[in-house]
Amino acid sequence: MRRIFALCVGFLLLIFLPRLVQANPAMGQNEGSHPQEHGGAGDHGVGHGYVPPHGPETATHATPEEHGGQRQPEPSVHGDEHNYHDQPGHPAAPHVDAENGHWVGHEAGDQRLHLDHPWHHGRFNGGFGPGHVYHLAGGGPNRFWFNNWYWSVAPVDLAYVSDWVWGSDPIVIYEDPDDPGWYLAYNSRTGTYVHVMYLG
Repeated sequence: MRRIFALCVGFLLLIFLPRLVQANPAMGQNEGSHPQEHGGAGDHGVGHGYVPPHGPETATHATPEEHGGQRQPEPSVHGDEHNYHDQPGHPAAPHVDAENGHWVGHEAGDQRLHLDHPWHHGRFNGGFGPGHVYHLAGGGPNRFWFNNWYWSVAPVDLAYVSDWVWGSDPIVIYEDPDDPGWYLAYNSRTGTYVHVMYLG
């Protein structure tokens, strides 16, 4: 009898626990940033749980002095993929330097990101920036989700998410000041970010 009772309780937990987590967005998000939340994939000031205090500024053609004295990478193009490797130990993907908060690879005027109908699926209003760290709950680059909000990675950025863990990585959403209709999804484990579209 105890075995049957334990099986019934286990079955009910399997059914209702995921629904409870989805129904309560606070269970899937952490207020504030927790630097040691996940081991980072990057080294030398990239990733390791770092969450930028704000999104990128509107992209301009700034001098190295305006970017903390660091050299900007010269994007080398391999097909549709750019290489944003700016320092030893930094990834080739767009990333945020934890030492100075600079969004490496944030550019303006990429026609591949132009949308004729920005925010076609509506605007995201779930919370931006470091006070809203979400955890990926499933899917993949073409359609992923957390807290019952669905997203898609921009086709031009697909190469930069090959090391993302779609069932658990910590993600912070920022508004993109240069590309209407797109948001920036920052992965605090890897320190990389990509353009994403909110699907509702």
